[in-house]
Amino acid sequence: MTKPPLHLLIAAPRGFCAGVDRAIKIVELALERHGPPVYVRHEIVHNRFVVDRLRGLGAVFVEDLASVPDGRPVVFSAHGVPKMVPAAAQARGLEYVDATCPLVSKVHRQAERMIEKDMHILFIGHAGHPEVIGTFGQVPEGKMQLIETEEDARSIAPARTDNLAFLTQTTLSVDDTAAMIDILKERFPSIQGPRGEDICYATSNRQAAVKQIAETVDKMLVIGAPNSSNSRRLAEASNRLDVPARLIERAQEIDWEWLGTPLSLGLTAGASAPEILVREVVEALAERFDVTEEEAEHEPEGMIFKLPRELVA
Repeated sequence: MTKPPLHLLIAAPRGFCAGVDRAIKIVELALERHGPPVYVRHEIVHNRFVVDRLRGLGAVFVEDLASVPDGRPVVFSAHGVPKMVPAAAQARGLEYVDATCPLVSKVHRQAERMIEKDMHILFIGHAGHPEVIGTFGQVPEGKMQLIETEEDARSIAPARTDNLAFLTQTTLSVDDTAAMIDILKERFPSIQGPRGEDICYATSNRQAAVKQIAETVDKMLVIGAPNSSNSRRLAEASNRLDVPARLIERAQEIDWEWLGTPLSLGLTAGASAPEILVREVVEALAERFDVTEEEAEHEPEGMIFKLPRELVA
């Protein structure tokens, strides 16, 4: 039986970003240095395949420091943690390594500087996301308010407006965030924000890559976890351009009935998804289609973050 033709356009950049790569390497190096088990507070990154592989090497994932036994090292996830977490680890004498993405740490420092200037902060992000919890945990209670939607931006009544600032989560929709910032600036002309973009380079680049290939494909597959903010934003970016997209974690999650027999298909991966999962999806598609594979043109990402000195010394 002849397979239907399929032009597969793979987005670039895609997959691991520098912050994710650094966080995973930190867990691997901690295991090499200390031997298993090494405890990790929260999923190191939001990807089941990555977490399961590290678990197989001896990492133990917990949600609370109380689950970490005395005398064992603990790694804090790439999403960042409230200040009270390392303080609690120090109080117990636990050896810890902070794998917070440096771009998230930058937002933490911005929040601290704004508080030092007695500013009230409006934070654009998703309630309950670990990065948001971690950032709120950098400032005194009541000094920061959350905005999730444009309606929130229109209706929020800041506790004070005389010295107002805004910050954003690093893994948001570029377009949504810009719209909310515009609303805030219109309502509060004197509001101050960061000098540069808080949305990280990898999130912005991957959304731009999806928008680029969406111009020429019938449907889109996005590889990423359902709790991965940046992956969900990729699917949203495609759907908004009227190119139906589905978020999948692995090839076995492809809904073949939904996919049908498109002539062209876009494929990308969130910043926590390894390239091996991309190849897995390509192989699954090749079993059903006569695939012509093409990678979109792009400017290579050269970002590299240094590893903690205590692990490389």
